[in-house]
Amino acid sequence: MAADPARFALPTELTMQGAARALLQLRQSLAQQAGPAVTLDAQGLQVLDSSAVAVLLELRRELQQQGRSLALSHPPQRLRDLMALYGVSELLPT
Repeated sequence: MAADPARFALPTELTMQGAARALLQLRQSLAQQAGPAVTLDAQGLQVLDSSAVAVLLELRRELQQQGRSLALSHPPQRLRDLMALYGVSELLPT
């Protein structure tokens, strides 16, 4: 039986101004969870730019290096639009 994925909430704002801080905070949270699957809940994400996609892709890369997976839940339409624009929707499953 597979373990339930760890769930973490994205911040309400993820833009260039706070991307480095958000990435650091998410890294710290993810480091405390050792399971193979991680789900990021984007339901509360209200203000975002392309930096949000960059942060998610970086987290995905880091988790993959550890043999772990990343999925998104409740991504807002703006985030889905940006992921489609950059052609990375399939890299960040929902």
